[in-house]
Amino acid sequence: MEKKKRIAYWVTTTLLCFFMLGGIGQLFQVKQIVEGFAPLGYPTYFISIIGFWKTMAIIAILIPKFPMLKEWAYAGVFFAMTGASVSHIVIHDSAFHIIAPLVIASLAITSRYLRPDSRKVIEAK
Repeated sequence: MEKKKRIAYWVTTTLLCFFMLGGIGQLFQVKQIVEGFAPLGYPTYFISIIGFWKTMAIIAILIPKFPMLKEWAYAGVFFAMTGASVSHIVIHDSAFHIIAPLVIASLAITSRYLRPDSRKVIEAK
C-alpha cells in the first residue's frame, strides 16, 4: 500500500505543480493572462504578486525538507484557488472558471494528505 500511496502523492503533486505553472505567466504579466484578469477588476500589479507566490509554492512543495514551508505553500495554494473561484462566482463567470480553481485546490488537499512522513511536520508528543 505504501508504494501506491507514494505514486498517488507524486501524481497529484505533479498535476498540482503543473497547473500552478500559470503563475509564471502571471509573474511576467503575459498579455493574454492580464486580459483574462481584466473582468475580475484586480489591479495589474496584483497579477504579478499572485504569480510570484504561486511560483514560490511550486518550489516549496517540490524541494526536499522544509516541512513547515510546505504547510504554508499548501495553505497559500488553497486560499488562492478558493479565492479565485469566489472571484469568478461574483462576476458570474462560466462554470469552467469557477470549477477549475476548485479542482486545483482539491489537488493541493490531496497532495498534502498523501505526503510521505519525510515531508510532514512531525508533532511533538
